[in-house]
Amino acid sequence: MLPNPNLQVAHAHTLRSPPPTLACQYCPRHFRSKGGCTKHIQAKHPVDGLEIHGPHHSSLPSPSSSPSQDSSSHRSPPEQPPSPIPIEPMPVPASDNMDVEYPSFGLDHTPPRSYVAFGEELNINSSPGGNARDQCTPDLPRITRAYHAKLNGQICNENGDDIPPDTLPPPRGSDQGPDDWTPYANHLEFEVADFLYRRNQMSAGDINFILSLWAASLAIHNDKPPFSKVTHMYDTIDSTPLGDISWESFSLQYIGEIPADNVPSWMEADYDVWFRDPRILVPNLVSNPDFKFNFDYTPFQERTTDNTHRFRDFMSGNWAWSQADIIADDPQTHGSVFCPIILGSDKTTVSVATGHNEYWPVYLSIGNIHNNIRQVHRNGVVLLAFLAIPKTTHEFRDDAAFRKFRRQLLHSSLAKILEPLKPGMTSPEVIRFPDDHFRKVIYGLGPYIADCPEQALLACIVQGWCAKCTAPAKDLDTGHHVRRSQAHTDLLVEEFELGMLWDEYGLVGDIVPFTNGFPRANINELLSSDILHQLIKGMFKDHLVTWVNDYIKVEHSASEAQKILDDIDRHIALAPSFAGLRWFPEGRNFKQWTQAAHEAIEGHVPDEMVKAMHAFLDFCYIARRDTHETHSLAALDNALQRFHRHREVFRTSGVRAEGFNLPRQHSLIHYVKMIRAYGAPNGLCSSITESKHIKAVKEPWQRSSRFEALSQMLLTNQRLDKLAAARVDFVNRGMLKGTCLSSVWEGILRAWVNYTMTIVRTNISLCRVYPDDIAAEIEQPDFSDLIQQFIHKQENAQDSNSNNSLVALPTFYGKITVYPSAVATFHAPSDISGIGGMRRERIRAVNSWRKGSGRYDTIFVNTDPFAEGMRGLDIARYPCALVHWFSRLGDSPNDNTGLWIVEPDTSDDDPAHLLPVFGHEYVSRTLSFSDTLDEFTSFYVNKYADHHAFEIAF
Repeated sequence: MLPNPNLQVAHAHTLRSPPPTLACQYCPRHFRSKGGCTKHIQAKHPVDGLEIHGPHHSSLPSPSSSPSQDSSSHRSPPEQPPSPIPIEPMPVPASDNMDVEYPSFGLDHTPPRSYVAFGEELNINSSPGGNARDQCTPDLPRITRAYHAKLNGQICNENGDDIPPDTLPPPRGSDQGPDDWTPYANHLEFEVADFLYRRNQMSAGDINFILSLWAASLAIHNDKPPFSKVTHMYDTIDSTPLGDISWESFSLQYIGEIPADNVPSWMEADYDVWFRDPRILVPNLVSNPDFKFNFDYTPFQERTTDNTHRFRDFMSGNWAWSQADIIADDPQTHGSVFCPIILGSDKTTVSVATGHNEYWPVYLSIGNIHNNIRQVHRNGVVLLAFLAIPKTTHEFRDDAAFRKFRRQLLHSSLAKILEPLKPGMTSPEVIRFPDDHFRKVIYGLGPYIADCPEQALLACIVQGWCAKCTAPAKDLDTGHHVRRSQAHTDLLVEEFELGMLWDEYGLVGDIVPFTNGFPRANINELLSSDILHQLIKGMFKDHLVTWVNDYIKVEHSASEAQKILDDIDRHIALAPSFAGLRWFPEGRNFKQWTQAAHEAIEGHVPDEMVKAMHAFLDFCYIARRDTHETHSLAALDNALQRFHRHREVFRTSGVRAEGFNLPRQHSLIHYVKMIRAYGAPNGLCSSITESKHIKAVKEPWQRSSRFEALSQMLLTNQRLDKLAAARVDFVNRGMLKGTCLSSVWEGILRAWVNYTMTIVRTNISLCRVYPDDIAAEIEQPDFSDLIQQFIHKQENAQDSNSNNSLVALPTFYGKITVYPSAVATFHAPSDISGIGGMRRERIRAVNSWRKGSGRYDTIFVNTDPFAEGMRGLDIARYPCALVHWFSRLGDSPNDNTGLWIVEPDTSDDDPAHLLPVFGHEYVSRTLSFSDTLDEFTSFYVNKYADHHAFEIAF
């Protein structure tokens, strides 16, 4: 029997323990588990493995060295570092691209200890896992960092006096040893309180009930549960000294002219604002030891040896650098840490059914922590305040005085809340940092995260105008417009009356922005880009999807239009299963499905509309990247230009005959500038504040009695903060290793003078069969021959002249183990992943998935490590140990969709897990997504399945 040339055995498993396959992203070591790899990275590569360079340094300085200390004592890197590269200013003026000239440092510049301590020369461009593509690609550029020379985070004592750089940090006040659980009695008591209050969110009545059951079970043993009743548990949580930041309030009233009769109720009301002192909240955030390895102490600029500028976390942006330059004009600030205050607010409704309860929370973070920490929260985003929401009757809702008061109430409230931070914005204060050292700090107002309506309120502009530039609302996309600034606004306010300001400049001239009272603060500059509301909810759902629907309804009769829309929904419903891909069995009008929605509409709309959707998706996925550099910004700008060109089809078809004066679409022209200023926009997205609503607003409201719920919500948040702070402290002291049960057994075993502990590892029982038996099941009669070929190739891997047809193949009579799935672990920081950027996906090959038909996932196979994107990748379906190959059609992606098309190498084999090319025919209503790979003959490689696929399958 001749072997099938289109099938190969891959990923065969031996019966002994599998070899370590999870590679460290920074060195050649491999590990069997993600935990082992993570511990190794934390121990050996605590930072990103960056080369630390400043001009005139030929070797790395010693940790935390002072300006006068000699740095030659630190060991040299294993390779000679590249010479510092003189960086030319960007050809576009700095005022236009918000870039700054590459910094030059004197000999006294020393990077802070957090970076210098780990000075191995490592190439962070290579992907974790030892990908062959990365290992074979020659001369990848290394990364160099240049740190700010003056605001460089020198350590000091708690009085602000400089101390030697090798001084050990002082102990924290809470560090009373590994057995001090204050205010909890022991590990069990803390875990019970944390589980019942935070994780399970059990009601007080249910807590009392379960404690009574617990007490009944222990009474016969003359013992009792950790808490006698719910109030006992609440009192214990309340007595936690860590995270104890009390809520305060102030009231604001209308003080303008009041009419003689028919006085509106809003003029006589008091508006309470609840907040926590940011001068306590920010040091509490900065000192969190959980951020030890994810904290930037000074602004920096990253460049590769080919002079490519990189932007990632907030402190890598040009805004932080320029702010540090301004602050450094005052000599007393030298050696301090610049701490940008990031704010975010978003109105949210907790329940329409019970009275339209609205709350307006304000959140706070700092720019020093890395974007991935802010995205997953990890206590990096905290609740600062609840703003008042003035309301009135329909009679006065559109009254000019009420609208003015509502706007000014917002700005006055924010100014009052942030006032305690103002002294620390000009004079350094001493606080503790995540590495336990004290340093001087200078605060500054940083970016503000808000959706489009709130951006207009914050910038004091008319709705429909741009908050970043002076483009008029009636003509947003033509001409060149200057950026808005406070100086420009003040000049206009002095020269023109309010009506002229409103009509001609889009300014609300009688409102004072809250930033006016703070140094170095310009609200127009501080408003950040917002991927969620500007791109996903704005452009995709509200614009493109709506326009496509409108086009179909205009071009076709009502019945035919509904038939086409139903067919588009079936296109989406027929998408095969894929790890992490949400499946919509009914299509949902493709509003929820950004993953290649343009592929679903192909054939029903003009090609130009498909290309417009393709260009938008490219822009969206590029903007969402974890790291940006000069090339990705050029690609972002190219995608925007393509979108502007192809969207004209909506104008010519009559769908948007009035044009595209849409603020959210106009905002895209500012993305490149904002990335240069603030780093990757995924760290400043309103999705961060919206997800925080769940824990800070919606769940506490659900736990309340609904009567005067705000005070109960404040108490709930305060207790949650105490539990979170206690957990961080216990982890930092090594007290939460293992489970409660393991710690109890450990305590019992400690009482024995001599004891031994045996850890038993159990193996999962898997199916073991003979090859001939499984060959019939997978309809592959030459399966045994393929195994023999595989064994021969493994035994003769070094012999390039080996030929299967000329030698006797080894025999194999044993059983093989069938694995229904495998877990792939890889580096994908742009997707939802761990804080180290590692992501896990399960690849399945099962006969029945969720009690239905089988599921056989697909994989990318790197077949040419020197080719870029899909030119070096092949697609294979993954039925256990066999892969079914698919070939690319053509040497470039499809012009309309931007997706590669592949087809199975043989028609007899199961096709890959891909998106089908539907063509112009209607899809049968009887098809299911499980039939897709059997019914279609050509497929798109969906690079929009996730951000990792987008970065490799181009």
